[in-house]
Amino acid sequence: MTPKITEILSWYGSDNPGTLTNLARLLNHGKLAGTGKLVILPVDQGFEHGPARSFAANPPAYDPRYHFELAIEAGCNAYAAPLGFLEAGAREFAGEIPLILKVNDHDALLDEADPTQALTSSVEDALRLGCVAIGFTIYPGSAKRFEMYEQIRAYAAEAKRCGLVVVIWSYARGSGVSTAGETSIDVITYAAQIAAQLGAHIIKVKLPTDHIEQQAAKEVYQKMQIPIATPTERVRHVVQCAFNGWRIVIFSGGATHSDDALLGEVQAIHSGGGFGSIIGRNSFQRSKPDALKLLDSVMKIYQEV
Repeated sequence: MTPKITEILSWYGSDNPGTLTNLARLLNHGKLAGTGKLVILPVDQGFEHGPARSFAANPPAYDPRYHFELAIEAGCNAYAAPLGFLEAGAREFAGEIPLILKVNDHDALLDEADPTQALTSSVEDALRLGCVAIGFTIYPGSAKRFEMYEQIRAYAAEAKRCGLVVVIWSYARGSGVSTAGETSIDVITYAAQIAAQLGAHIIKVKLPTDHIEQQAAKEVYQKMQIPIATPTERVRHVVQCAFNGWRIVIFSGGATHSDDALLGEVQAIHSGGGFGSIIGRNSFQRSKPDALKLLDSVMKIYQEV
């Protein structure tokens, strides 16, 4: 156990040994083992966006086993997916990579002003499949957000009793925020804070812009002169808002874009003290050789001292 991992585990003093062991498994797996950084492959897009939109760009990705193989060959810390994808490969790849079961999901079949997520699997499923963690999405900004907060409270309590890690995807979305507000610095930091307060061990948010959505927040940012001009400064502020860096915050890779653009974002995350990336479409929508090359470049940035 490296001193960095020992330090991170010390931030979660209320958790039982089983949860700390599983958190250590995440942090001590793959190419970034022992660094305190994480690169996770998430593949919930088939449910969230539809199969053709998700996998047609790289047809081997229609096969659930492809994603296990990609995560393992790339040296990721973990692989996250909904129930069906994990069930399709959990036995074949048992013990080869830590798994995160995404226990709620949303589909894109309707255009909803205030989206929510369906409960699609359980803590029992996660234990049956040998997962180290559950993943759960909340939508701060949706009129249905309180229902999701209450659901994750119950899921998190059960997961922690069973020794599992809790990962919260905290995505601002709904009638309460504008399109620009979904990635505004004040909303993203608020989303990170909410996830931390709900008991997340690991928080996933989008990279923020310098836009400020709420007038009350804008006044504070201007009065206190909070530095948010650069991506690195904004990442640093997001981490600050997650208990002053005492909670693991990782950032989504978003829609597919160029290698240079993605690596520039990763460099900003690393420079700003972020804990890593969760990169889905930018991985599995490329050919496997291209994805492996990109993920290796990402991990090399996070390995820099």
